[in-house]
Amino acid sequence: MASTSTWERIERRKLHQRERWTHPARPGDRPDPSRPAGTDMLPQIKHIVVLMMENHSFDNYLGTLGRGEGFPLGDDGTPDAENPDSAGTMIRSYHASSTVQADGVPCQSWSASHKQWAGGKMNGFVTSTEQAAPEGDKTAAMAYWTDQDLPFYHGLARTFPLADHWFSSCLGPTFPNRRFLLAGTANGLMDDLPFNLLDRPQAGTIMDMLTRHGISWVDYRTASSDQSRFRHYLRYRHRRNKHHLASLGRPLRKTSDVFKRDLQFTSAIYPLGMASYMAHVRSIERFFADADSGNLPSFCIVDPDFRVFSEENPQDVRKGESFVAEVISRVMHGSGWADTLLIWTYDENGGYYDHVAPPAAVPPDDVPGRGRVAHPSLLRSLLKVLFPGYVRHAEQLVAGPDAYDIYGFRVPAVIVSPYARPDCVLPDVFDHTSVLKLIEEKWNLPALTRRDAAATSPLGALDLTAPPAFLTPPRLPAPALAWGTW
Repeated sequence: MASTSTWERIERRKLHQRERWTHPARPGDRPDPSRPAGTDMLPQIKHIVVLMMENHSFDNYLGTLGRGEGFPLGDDGTPDAENPDSAGTMIRSYHASSTVQADGVPCQSWSASHKQWAGGKMNGFVTSTEQAAPEGDKTAAMAYWTDQDLPFYHGLARTFPLADHWFSSCLGPTFPNRRFLLAGTANGLMDDLPFNLLDRPQAGTIMDMLTRHGISWVDYRTASSDQSRFRHYLRYRHRRNKHHLASLGRPLRKTSDVFKRDLQFTSAIYPLGMASYMAHVRSIERFFADADSGNLPSFCIVDPDFRVFSEENPQDVRKGESFVAEVISRVMHGSGWADTLLIWTYDENGGYYDHVAPPAAVPPDDVPGRGRVAHPSLLRSLLKVLFPGYVRHAEQLVAGPDAYDIYGFRVPAVIVSPYARPDCVLPDVFDHTSVLKLIEEKWNLPALTRRDAAATSPLGALDLTAPPAFLTPPRLPAPALAWGTW
């Protein structure tokens, strides 16, 4: 398939948007109502793998790819995008001098994301960083990396179908966006705080749906054990100052951060369902073995180690690339490659600049209309001590359906499969619920919410009518850091 022209892709996206609003799909609808739920509609694909990394925008990683809608270029051939700082000085996009990210910047909180968006002007990336971290590098949001820094990523995106308009699901941080991946809704969540996680979507998660229909799934994790987390707690415990209550905040925030980074993100994003999910959790070593032997489940999510190579700041992004390259390489050279589809993407932009304004989105149904001030005053007072920054922002927020009526920022997304169309840039608008749509199309499952009912699946990346173009795995550039060398 030849590359779709930019004009054609823009027109198709406009048509897609109009169709979603004029002919809205409904929760509970199946792709083929004439067949029972659980029917395998795509027998050529037996395994769907999702590899979702952390906190990078499309422009930040693939803006200089030369494929899809990347950075607009100036007369000198370099990106000329820019954002003002608080003094009005324009900060131009620049090639980062190091692959090690700045600590604490940029910022991807709910409030920071909306400031970056700025009603569609896309000019608040620098100022939001200044406000979130006044002593940090205010220019960090405008940094980007190239194929010299991340050769495997660029090679992957040049080889397999590229979704250059894959958006995160909401203008917010990690937890709300990963909730959309699992359930088609954030269920009112607008932050990453654990005290907001004691709820569950009315329709359940896609894992619940798969379990109900006897479809195998696994969450492969790289997080540390509970014993390891306890050792981290003991390490921070001695820092407490018994004479000052406020000083409790620092060690407990550190401990909370350790727990958050060590959490099994997929199974724990809705903690009330974690007990039933634990039977489906396996180690990353088990993933490599299953990929090698062709024994991957029907659906799986691979969670990176969020402390080391998830690519969240201040990590070295090359370590994340090394992990992704190893995962994809093991899938491509494993015994099950011939009938596998893998999606590589990111939960949200991490505060990094992207020049494409996110379009309107279909809000999920049944989003609770509640604010974060609804907690008992004593609990709220304690939380202010432990999480002052989070609570300060949270108290200004009220979650309702209109909180999710726009997508988040663009993120990298590539569809990897032997059936992938060569030289393909997908013309449609996608978000994380597109993964749900793909699963629903594969097994004729009912939509969970209005968001995934209206989503477009990335199935157009495949040509299932012809012999697979990539049955012999293509040779891709080696990552900047080889797996296991750091």
